[in-house]
Amino acid sequence: MAEQHRPTAEVPDGFAAALRSAVRGESDFGPTARALTTMDASNYRRVPLGVLAPRDTDDIAAALAVCQEYGVPVVPRGGGTSIAGQATGTGLVLDLTRHLRAILDLDPAARTATVQPGVILDDLRTAAAPHGLTFGPDPSTHSRCTLGGMIGNNSCGSHSVAWGTTADNVRALSVVRYGGEALRLEQGAPRRGKERGPGVREETAHGSRGVRGRTAHGPEAVRAKTLHGPEAVRELVDAHLALLRTGYPGLPRRISGYALDALLPEHPGGPDPVRAFCGSEGTLAVVTEATVRLVEAPRARALAVLGYADESAAAEAAPGLLPYRPLTVEGMAADLVREPAGLPRGAAWLFVETGGATPDEAKAHAERILRAADAVDGTVVTDPAGQRALWRIREDASGTATRMPDGREAWPGWEDCAVPPARLGPYLRDFRALLAQHGLRGTPYGHFGDGCIHVRIDFDLLTPAGVAGFRRFSEELADLVVAHGGSLSGEHGDGQARAELLPRMYGDELVALFGAFKDLWDPDGGLNPGVLARPAPLDTNLRFAVLPKRPVDVEFGYPQDGGDFAGAVRRCVGVAKCRTEAAPGAGVMCPSFRATGEEAHSTRGRARLLHEMLAGEVITDGWRSTEVRDALDLCLSCKGCRSDCPVGVDMATYKAEFLHHHYRGRLRPAAHYAMGRLPRWLRLATPFARPLNALARVRPLAALAKRLAGIAPERTIPVLATETYSRWLRGHQGRGARILPSDRVVRLWADTFTEHLSPQVGRAAVRVLEEATGRTVLPPPSGVCCGLTYVSTGQLDAARRVMRRTLDRVDPLPGHPLVVLEPSCAATLRTDLPELLPDDPRAAELAASVRTLAQYLEEYAPDWTPPRLDRTVAGQTHCHQHAVLGDAAERRLRERMGLTGELSGGCCGLAGNFGFEKGHWEVSVACAEERLLPAVRGAEPGAELLADGFSCRTQLDQLAGRRARHLAEVIAEGIGEGTASVSEDGPRFRELEEGR
Repeated sequence: MAEQHRPTAEVPDGFAAALRSAVRGESDFGPTARALTTMDASNYRRVPLGVLAPRDTDDIAAALAVCQEYGVPVVPRGGGTSIAGQATGTGLVLDLTRHLRAILDLDPAARTATVQPGVILDDLRTAAAPHGLTFGPDPSTHSRCTLGGMIGNNSCGSHSVAWGTTADNVRALSVVRYGGEALRLEQGAPRRGKERGPGVREETAHGSRGVRGRTAHGPEAVRAKTLHGPEAVRELVDAHLALLRTGYPGLPRRISGYALDALLPEHPGGPDPVRAFCGSEGTLAVVTEATVRLVEAPRARALAVLGYADESAAAEAAPGLLPYRPLTVEGMAADLVREPAGLPRGAAWLFVETGGATPDEAKAHAERILRAADAVDGTVVTDPAGQRALWRIREDASGTATRMPDGREAWPGWEDCAVPPARLGPYLRDFRALLAQHGLRGTPYGHFGDGCIHVRIDFDLLTPAGVAGFRRFSEELADLVVAHGGSLSGEHGDGQARAELLPRMYGDELVALFGAFKDLWDPDGGLNPGVLARPAPLDTNLRFAVLPKRPVDVEFGYPQDGGDFAGAVRRCVGVAKCRTEAAPGAGVMCPSFRATGEEAHSTRGRARLLHEMLAGEVITDGWRSTEVRDALDLCLSCKGCRSDCPVGVDMATYKAEFLHHHYRGRLRPAAHYAMGRLPRWLRLATPFARPLNALARVRPLAALAKRLAGIAPERTIPVLATETYSRWLRGHQGRGARILPSDRVVRLWADTFTEHLSPQVGRAAVRVLEEATGRTVLPPPSGVCCGLTYVSTGQLDAARRVMRRTLDRVDPLPGHPLVVLEPSCAATLRTDLPELLPDDPRAAELAASVRTLAQYLEEYAPDWTPPRLDRTVAGQTHCHQHAVLGDAAERRLRERMGLTGELSGGCCGLAGNFGFEKGHWEVSVACAEERLLPAVRGAEPGAELLADGFSCRTQLDQLAGRRARHLAEVIAEGIGEGTASVSEDGPRFRELEEGR
């Protein structure tokens, strides 16, 4: 039956009003909402009409009734991490993540949980963990994927060799069909109710909206519907028993197509409509509730890491490990691993996880596998931190595989085909040969124990010839997979990427049966059209087609993207690691999303808006776009995504680029003039520091100043130093002293914050450097600045002028590093300087010379013994240090000093000018409350509070009334005479330290 939906992107007259009157959830037909949902994690893009966030099952039923009336197709969407394009569509997107996130019941005795479709997998696992239970399927997106999305795609994950696919772990489903009809699907015999086929009964939507009289499309309309599908489904199955019994390959990871063989009468337990529904990719009905099976989680785990000569050897070894009943048998090759730290010798590896009641039992299990494996080398890892570090290599592969080692882009499309495990070795050899034949490259990895391979391939999807090559390769690879007895999809579903090729796997007759099955469920063709049944061609709707054909004129160099801003934006492939609600470990990305929970405030969301800005179809104002501006407004420029995003999206740079173009030739916000040009104002204000500090304590004057400067009224204006670091250093070394550059000098950068706001940090650093190295600290040249505040506010012309002046005044001393105390300034010199001045060799030279204090001491004073303090620490690693510089040297130095404990990750929330700007107070405080403030409040009495960043120290002072110190201050105090000895005007120095 032909699909009866509107392909147009125009909202039908009256549709929006009818929808809003029918539902309580929020609907949005504006450009931002539409732009955020044009893409998932695939190569495809379709522009929806709008987005609805339903509040309950009633809302879903009512919305589907309105959509049927107006002929508007519907796309159910969870985390939007689908690889094959099935979470994109031209109609109404149902955002099931905003409200439908409840775990309705968790029964430890029955080992089941009942959840709404928007429940995040990790939230379910966290709730089940106290009972020793977990949900078995665990795709690498477990921190942000939803149970509804997992059911739609029949997701699997690395533990499927032990616990199976999602379909193996779903017991019952409540669903709503297009038009609003509610059904209950159950395994085996249905519970008491109105039976409509094997395991199917009719339901009404929950609630009493019809009583309230809010809509004609609520439960009354639902009850009036008659059910045409499930009885006819039984007739369809009975008429094609032979085809269904012989048409499906037998392998553990067969995800492609509809699982109609689950409806065969001989299926264990009888026809299983739940299993048949799983993997239907939103084309049959919308899931509103699911009862899932929980499994016992091992109390202890160990990881056997086995090295092999190549990936085929690893693949051929994998089936032989299955009799040992491991939890995982994962594989990857060396061309995926950028830093093989912790891996045994080899060019390919198997990750074989084992479980046990005790750590010794899990370890013994892993050691048995290690002895049995014919591996080149191997090791058993029992330390949980070590296991997490190794698993992160594997889990981040979906992102890291998007770039070849030479920077060339690689794409999904053949992300997860599967073959029988015994055929995996030969298949991989044939696959590599096919890649070479087409002049393509890819990095296979994945679930070797199940014969399922993930790979991203460096297709040229930007030119017509490249797209034609993509089609030819896809067709030939489909034939190769089928020749090895495999499935085109082994985990992520068919979507638009592979559904067109299903006849090659199943034959035309069985694929026609898929269409008939779809029509029985959805005769109007309103649910996710163009996916799975009667799919759109695999080479249409490609998301790259709408991007500019020529490089956009931009300011930064974008060296990792060939100078192409569109290429930089394309980095975001949608895996959505930025959408996690708790930053793992020392991670930072993405604090604004965790503060607001809004897609527009995630790294992915902002990248999608920039993509649509370049496309010009949904967002039509280009660089003047208010939609992009508003989304970037809450970006803290923390640079966390630069390191934590698996593909290295750098939203701080993109934000600076956008602000530069957005405000070019126009009046800027007051904060850009006040805080964006802070170095200039501080230089002018320093001679008047004492009276200005006094005036800042007069509340009416301070309030006026903050209003004029665009500063949040809740903020306190920081105290100006009455003596700058530079002035102190000249006095410390003696007036008129002449220091000649030699091997016995240290270059210490006088950043704006150290110079004018916290000179005690510079004094302490001088003390430490003189003590540790015996060298003399060079006085800083006047008027130098890294340009940080200009960059963060997008004043890039001014930033370049400042940077060029700095390069002119900083005398290069070959072999002499530049010690920078403020992490944000160090990060600016290391990254923004060479990327804004790519043609000036001095910029790259200066960037390469940047060191933190700990890095310098480790490199140039390796034999120096720091003071032993033996106390605990709390505080925060600066987000820019985490993202750009790393903190390994700081960790080692703290360990040598006896400073125990971990500094928190995340972002303090002040983030330079961000937390001071009017309108950012709530988000700034929320970011601080996520990790920094709880860590400080929970610190032991007498713990040393460390924060190398001026912003972090200021945030702690203003929000918690606690004084943190730079590591330099702590070391200087421990040297012997205390930090006061670093100053030659003790009372004034102490006054500055205490903020008076």
